[in-house]
This record gives sequence, C-alpha cells and structure tokens, in this order.
Amino acid sequence: MTQPRQASPAPVSDQVAADRFHPVAPAPLIRDETVIFDAADVQNRIRRAAESAADNAALRSETVAILRDVQKSGRAAIAEAFAAAPFDARPLTRSYTYLTDGLVMAALEVASTMLHPRPNPTKAEHIAVVAVGGYGRGEMAPYSDVDLLFLTPYKITAWAESVIESMLYILWDLKLKVGHASRTIRDCIRLGQEDFTIRTAMLEHRFLAGHAPLADDLDRRLKAELFSGTGRDFIEAKLEERETRHQRQGERYMVEPNVKEGKGGLRDLQSLFWIAKYIHGVQDAAELVPLGVFRPEEFARFVKAEEFLWAVRAHLHLINGRATEKLTFDMQVEVAERMGYKDLAGRRGVEIFMQDYFRQATAVGDLTRIFLTKLEAIHLKSQPLLERIFRRKRKVKPGYAVINNRIAVADPDAFLSDKLNLLRLFEEALRTGMLIHPDAMRLVTANLDLIDEDMRNDKEARRIFLDLMLKHGNPERALRRMNELGVLSAFVPEFEPIVAMMQFNMYHSYTVDEHIIQCIANLAQIEKGELVEELPIASGILEHGINRKVLYVALLLHDIGKGRPEDHSILGAQIARKVAPRLGLSKADSETVEWLVRYHLLMSDMAQKRDIADPRTVRDFSKAVQTVRRLDLLTVLTVCDIRGVGPNVWNNWKAALIRALYRQTRRALETGMEDLNRENRGAEAKKALRAALPDWPKSALKAETTRHYPPYWQGLHVTAHVDFARMLRTLEESGDPGEILIHLHPDDDRDATRACFVMADHPGIFARLAGALALVGANVVDARSYTTKDGYITDAFWIQDSEGRPFEVARLPRLTQMIHKTLKGEVITGEALKSRDRIKKREKAFNVPTHISFDNDGSDIYTIIEVDTRDRPGLLFDLARALAGANVYIANAVIATFGEQVVDTFYVKDMFGLKYHSASKQRFLESKLRAAISEGAQRADA
Repeated sequence: MTQPRQASPAPVSDQVAADRFHPVAPAPLIRDETVIFDAADVQNRIRRAAESAADNAALRSETVAILRDVQKSGRAAIAEAFAAAPFDARPLTRSYTYLTDGLVMAALEVASTMLHPRPNPTKAEHIAVVAVGGYGRGEMAPYSDVDLLFLTPYKITAWAESVIESMLYILWDLKLKVGHASRTIRDCIRLGQEDFTIRTAMLEHRFLAGHAPLADDLDRRLKAELFSGTGRDFIEAKLEERETRHQRQGERYMVEPNVKEGKGGLRDLQSLFWIAKYIHGVQDAAELVPLGVFRPEEFARFVKAEEFLWAVRAHLHLINGRATEKLTFDMQVEVAERMGYKDLAGRRGVEIFMQDYFRQATAVGDLTRIFLTKLEAIHLKSQPLLERIFRRKRKVKPGYAVINNRIAVADPDAFLSDKLNLLRLFEEALRTGMLIHPDAMRLVTANLDLIDEDMRNDKEARRIFLDLMLKHGNPERALRRMNELGVLSAFVPEFEPIVAMMQFNMYHSYTVDEHIIQCIANLAQIEKGELVEELPIASGILEHGINRKVLYVALLLHDIGKGRPEDHSILGAQIARKVAPRLGLSKADSETVEWLVRYHLLMSDMAQKRDIADPRTVRDFSKAVQTVRRLDLLTVLTVCDIRGVGPNVWNNWKAALIRALYRQTRRALETGMEDLNRENRGAEAKKALRAALPDWPKSALKAETTRHYPPYWQGLHVTAHVDFARMLRTLEESGDPGEILIHLHPDDDRDATRACFVMADHPGIFARLAGALALVGANVVDARSYTTKDGYITDAFWIQDSEGRPFEVARLPRLTQMIHKTLKGEVITGEALKSRDRIKKREKAFNVPTHISFDNDGSDIYTIIEVDTRDRPGLLFDLARALAGANVYIANAVIATFGEQVVDTFYVKDMFGLKYHSASKQRFLESKLRAAISEGAQRADA
C-alpha cells in the first residue's frame, strides 16, 4: 500500500548530518564542481519535490527524475572536457567519483530522512554508507561499478533494510551498476579473513555519509584485527591472483590487450598500490618515494603509465557507452583519434598510439619487478618453493653478488668504470641461469649513455653481444630483458624505432620487437632439438651444420625496416648492410645477412602464393636462391619467421608447403633443372598410380593414365589420383551424365579436408563449387581444377573450418549433402551468401587496399592473376564467378590468408588455351574483378 507523505520533511538525524550531503570535491576536477554536481541546487530541488509530493512513490519518482537530469548534465560536462583534454585521466576519474558521491549521498538523504524518517533512532538504528574497491579509492571510469558497503552496528533492522532498499532502487533507476553488501563490523572482519577479494575491497574503504563514528570504528578495527601481521599472506594471494589473471588475459605484447586486466595493465598498478597500502599504510603512491620503494624518476613513470592507461580506459567506456576493457582493433582506431594521434611518415596514427600503449605496459612491468624485489628484501615476499629447494647455487664472477637468488652488482662505481659491464651483466645472468636484480637493472637504465659509438665498435662488446645469442642457449631471455631496459636499442640504435611497434593487422599477434624475439626463441628451440618431430627439415639443416652467426643476426634484423614508407625488406637490407659489419661479421657473412633480410619473405610467398607443383615456380625460386647454403639459411629463417607471428599461425598446411618447396628446390640445385620437367614428373605419378591400384585391369589403368593432361599429374598427390580414378570409373559405370560425385577426406598432413569433385564439364563450375563451399562455412586454402580429354572435370579443394582445422569426420556426410543441394540449384548461392558474408565490427577498422597483378612469366602454360584484398567468406565465389563470366578458364587457385588480408592467386588461360598477354584484356579482367570485390564489399558492409 502506498505510504502517505508527511506535510514536511522530518528533521535530519545523525544518519545523515546536514553538511554530509555535500560531496567533498578532490582537486582538481576536470570541470568546476558545480557544473558536475551542484549539491546545493540538488538539495533545494529535492526539498521542493518533497513538499509537493503526494506520497512516497511520487517522491521517489521525482527524486529519480531530478538526479537523472543532474547525472546526464554532469556526465556530459565531464565528457566534453575530456574530449578537449583527452589525456587528463586523473581529473576525469576524480570527476566521475565526485558525481557518483553526489548521487549516492542524495539517494541516502531521501531514503533515510524523507521516505523512512527516524528522528530519534535507537542505538541499533545507525547506518554508515562506505565506498569500497575502486570507487572507495576514488578512481572511476565512466561506467565503473559503484561498490557500496552498508555498515550497521548490529544485525540489520527493518528500518535500515527499508532505507537500503529504497536507496538502491533510486540508484538502479539511474542505471548505475551497484555492487552492495550489508554487514556489521564483525562480518567485515570475518569475511575479510576468509576471502582476499573482500579484504582487498575493504582495504580501499572510504566513508561517504551516515553515522561517522561507526565508519571510524570500522577503520580502526580493520587495521588492528584484519590487516595487522598478515602482510605476507596478502602479498602471496595478490601475486597468485596476478599470475592467474595474466594467464587468462595474455601477455602485454598481444595486439588486442585488456587495458584493465592484461599484463602491464591498470590492475597491475593497482595491485602494487594495494600491497603498498597494506604493508606501508600509504594513502597515495607518492608516499612510496620517501620510503625508498621508488626513485623520483620511477614514480614519474608510475604516474605517466597510470594516467595513460586510465585515459585509454575512459575513452573505451565513452565510445561504447558501457564498461569495456578490451582494446580491440576497431576500438584502437577510435581511441587513437580521440587522443589526437595522426598518421605520420607512412604509419597510421593508430599504430603510433599502440606503440605508446605497449611502452607504458612495459614500464608497468619494470615497476612491478622493482617493487616485488623490495618486498623480498624486507622478507615479505617468498621465493617460489621449488626454487628454494632445488635451485643449485651458482658461483658468480668477481664484481657480482647474489641477493635473493638474483644476480646483483657488488660495487656500482667499480661496475661503471668499465662500460662493457653493461653487456657483461646479461652474459653473467645467462651463464648462471639467474635473474637480474632490479637494483642492477636500475643501474643499467640510468647509465645507458655509456653505450656510445666507441663501445658499439669495440671488439669485445661485439663478442659479448653475439655470444648472448649464440653461446648460452637462451637468447630470448637476454634479448627481452635488454630490450625492456633499453640496452638493445642503445647498442643497435637502428632497433629503437621498432621497440613496442604494433603492426595494425589481424595476422601478427605481437609487436615487431617481440616478434623478432619470438623468432629467435624458435631458432634456439630448433637448435636444442626440441622440435624435431614438428620441424624435421629445419632441425635436420641445423643438425648438419649451418652458419649460426649469420642466421641469428639475420633474424635479429629481418623486420628492422618496418614502420617506414619504404618496402621494409629493401630498407631492412640497407640497414643490415651497416649493422652486420658493426657486429663483427665478415664481408661475406654480412652480404649473406643482407640477402636474407632483403628476401626473407621470398620462400613464404612462393610457397603460399604460388603453385609449387608448377615446375616454373621451383625453377624461378632455385634461380633466386642459387646455392644450397642460401636455401638452408632461408628455409630455417622462414620457418622461424612464420612461427614467430603468433601462437596458432604455423600449421601442417604451411609446413607441407615449405617442406615440398625446400625438397624440390634442393633437388633442382643438386641434380639440375631437368629433373623439374613435366614429362619426368608425369611418368613418376602414373607409375605411382599403377602401384596404388594393383587390382585394376590393364585396360582400365591405360584409360585412366591417358585421359588426363600433363598438369593433372604434377599437381596432385597419388592419393588424390586414386580418389579421382575411382570416382571417374564409378561415374562412367552409372551411365548418368548429370551425376555429381563428391568425396571428402581428411588430409591430416596438411591440416585440411580434401574435397574431390567429379562431373561432366560445363562453364562456371569452379565458381559454383567455390560458392557451395562458402555456404557450408568452408575456408578454401587451395584449389585445383582439371579437365579430362573425354569431357569430365576433376576438381580438388582443400578446405578448413572457421578455426583453421580439418572438418570433423562426423560432419562430412552432412557437408556432402549440403554441397549436393547447392550444386543441384536447390539453394541460390548468391542470395544465400548475403546473410553470411558479413565483415565483423572489429575487422572494419582495417584498410586493405586491393591490388591486382598479371604475371605471364611465372608459369609456362598459364597467366597468373594475383588478387590481394580484404578477406570475407564469399570472396572466392565472387572472383571465380567474375572470371567465369569473362570466359576465363581457371586451372587452379592458391589462397593465402594473412589475418584480414587474403591473396587469391589464379592460374588461368583463355577459351583458346592461351595466356592473357594483351594489356587491354588484362585491364578488362581487372575491372571485372574490382567490380566483383566492390559489390561484395558493399554487401558485406550492409
């Protein structure tokens, strides 16, 4: 039943003292406090509403309307000011806190003095409203949770329950995401002892309004009964929580980071502050400087990183209109624009923004390392148990000491007297297997100016640097630490521009510098024999001996030219020409490094974008590499490069392509190019087919081996030849000229499913097959189309599911059925694809220009059309249909996908079996292909 309103508001009790309605404005705010929340005006408006409201429901409704209006104008004022000053994160977080304080206090006043007045409360009828967690700390993003603790002296009374309920309904009506708990002080201590998440939230409590003595009592008892003497337990819990969070969110170098929870994100900085507050009782991070935890310049890095990350997080929230913490590709573009980043010197503004982001994330990692070591020094953080029990104590060379099982500098002045010690430190760390003490890292970072031109040209410095990669078996650890501390870019200044540089695409999972380190880590793994089964060719090359120095230096430099307008391979080769001799490589070795950097993409492109069954492909590649020695080096570099792109980029498909190209090229280089002619390979393939079908009559075998043209025999494995032979024989025996035979077979060696089709030949069939496969959700990675002399087509497609894997065997019958329906016309492909051919929102941020090229030299028989454009499900169907409409015969298609980018390569000839030499015909075909791409893109964006 609706409660009647009193004639006037009840007197203000000590639940809400009159002066507590006004939130305290922490300075500075991003706008004047009265613009964000004018407490006096709000109070007057609510009192006028209370005087005229007929009942409690009307008053609550009017209160919500007033507060919603104030909330809307306050948020708009904050957002407008932040748009004008997009890096002012600290004033922004204070401003949202101030606005939220005002809303919460107003809701409490209305609930406790107007909706449920209690002029003379009993001792049990006191309540204190306390902000906890991030809200308690006074740091709020635009859509942060509002975490409240309703504190009561004893078990909650009916009056307190009514106040809390009414207050929460007001806040919920304001669309605030409120987390709340009603507890006594005893409850807080008991639950905090059981749950570290609750304890952490309590650590950051802040009294808002209500009965102040109750909040003071909570503060006193938490310090005495919950926080005191439990520092080590709290630290261990926070560090374990941090480790779990990092494993869940991914490394800080992943290209779509979580700003709040990811490694190097805000939560890491907050964890530092929580621990500092728990141990040292500080209320502000600045207090850590006089305590000796941070140096002034380190605290400045703390502040800079925190401001930057909070600004990014706030922009993310404002763009989405909700709490969003992951910096996805589409969000990166919008945040970069809001923060004022512009395109510069061949780089997109978003790439410059993300480079800044990763540099700040790295700074967070450095600060975390320094802080945790300080905790070890005062024996509050323990070493991992296994390290304490099993780690063998290593003797260190003179000049070094061991502190908490980390290598430290014994005498800083003596250490700095020889600047080569700035490199020797990393050598000693690798030799002993110990981590470097953060104080030693600080010493190095503060003296990077000692790494000058004289040192870079010092023979011993070169030796140490190369040994870090070549000698100790763990180059990844040394290079990553040197990179994070600035030593790598000081010793190799050409490396500095690519530090923390993001490649704005979906293909690369890491920043450029981290990609290079991942590549070198892969090489070290291969050298140790850890990847023999996975990489037999590369492992064998290294086992039989190779110039390791050339290979490691080439990997270190292969992407050093990225981020500039020029082709990074050409620019990188020019840089390598200067750097390799400076690192002490001979003239011959330096030339090899330069060649490897210049052509580091050659083998990958040949294998993935060309038909390696075509003898011309292998012949051209052989002419480019010239020697087996270069082939070996380029093969290992290519494998490491692809594997270093991301966790799931290397697969059996790529392995099979690289392996086949390597073996054929090596054979050609060793025995001569004549081994590559079509006749030899065709004879071998026919011989293999006869051996695979021993029960077939000679007449049937002769019919099969004579019905196909030469390209068929060189382009397929014998297992496909067997499949097609059986399918053709079945089709002939059926006597049905319209029958379509389909055979889907898992090709585990290539991480794909092979789809074989046999039917009577007719125009446009390749496009129809591509459309049918697109409709069933299959990604085509390779396709070959052959016509027999007696009028049949034998098409083979290698397909993968959306995860880049072969289709499960159980799904194959259903797939076959759906493909049959499409080919029989029961489903109209173009119409059906409209609903599936959509570009995801996060992918729309990428600019993928279309490039179309014609090559009449790469194949003896065909014109090669290469289409480089944005990938989408129906693209191959659109392109094949456009070519079919122009009477182009497609012999085979090679599809290489690089994230959002795809390169579709078609081997084609005209209806008379000739190449497309005419420039006018090429322009005509290009216009048809571009139109197909454009129309499909409009459909996908619709």
